[in-house]
Amino acid sequence: MPLVDGHRYLPSTAVFLHEILKLAVCLTIAFYEISKTVPRSMPVTALFSTLSGAVFGGDSWKMAIPASLYTIANNLQYIGISNLEPATFQVMYQLKIIVTALFSVAILRQKITGKKWVALLMLMLGVIIVSAPHDAGPLSAGAHAVHLPRSLGGFKNPLGGSVGSHLLKMKKRSATYEGIEEDERRLGLTDSPGLNASMGILAVIGLCVTSGLGGVYFEKVVKESPKPTSLWIRNVQLATYSIFPALFIGVMFIDGETVARDGFFAGYDAVVVLTICVQTFGGIVAAFTIYYADNISKNFALSISLVISSLVSFFFFDFEATGNVGYLRHTF
Repeated sequence: MPLVDGHRYLPSTAVFLHEILKLAVCLTIAFYEISKTVPRSMPVTALFSTLSGAVFGGDSWKMAIPASLYTIANNLQYIGISNLEPATFQVMYQLKIIVTALFSVAILRQKITGKKWVALLMLMLGVIIVSAPHDAGPLSAGAHAVHLPRSLGGFKNPLGGSVGSHLLKMKKRSATYEGIEEDERRLGLTDSPGLNASMGILAVIGLCVTSGLGGVYFEKVVKESPKPTSLWIRNVQLATYSIFPALFIGVMFIDGETVARDGFFAGYDAVVVLTICVQTFGGIVAAFTIYYADNISKNFALSISLVISSLVSFFFFDFEATGNVGYLRHTF
């Protein structure tokens, strides 16, 4: 993703805003839903007390477990998206189907028919084919051909005016790759950081595990709860318990120094904001899908997004099918 004013957005801030937006939407609808079930003469304070009791009463504490897992998964999702091509990310993300199925069998004691296992294995085969290594050029898109040494600042006068003026912009003096990349961006040698495929793949694997486990545990709570609870209330509970780790662990503890230096919204543009809105909508819809169907059905439905994201990548992101994928395309 291209940099905005020399910065890339922080996944931790995006996750926090996603949870804030989700809480605002679900809390508003939950408040309206409860107001329809009480007498019109009830004062607003009593209405808020009823809403608070519904959110924090009963087995609401159980939502802290999937909320924490979802918070971790959301951070890993932004990391994966930032380091993989969109279509590649979606293909790798299909591993979640198998992981979720295993958790459903282990935790929910759910029986999976032979046809479903065959379908799961076919999806796994597709992931292996697309993810297998293929020939690459000598330099990847994100490779840096030249790293400027830290001592060039001392030669700014002999090198002449324009180069010397650029070198004056080199502020980091430590011999770190972070400093080198930042100086390269200051000198205009690169427009955006390269994709880190290894980090992206590890992030997607962690995403599949945490998201799958969180979804199965959420399904267990909502379907085995002794007292029926509105799904809007459940979403409020999830968002409430997710905000604290997202803020204190993600934004303040992990990225606190960067946020203090560059600002909370550094690197934000319309694409990032749209992504946060889509994630919010998707999280709400996923809860309803799990309640009325199950996690496996939800993940099978997500496979449709693989086709859609591939088409979008071909047209808008100049994604080219190479290696095994290109071979299969020409074969069939």
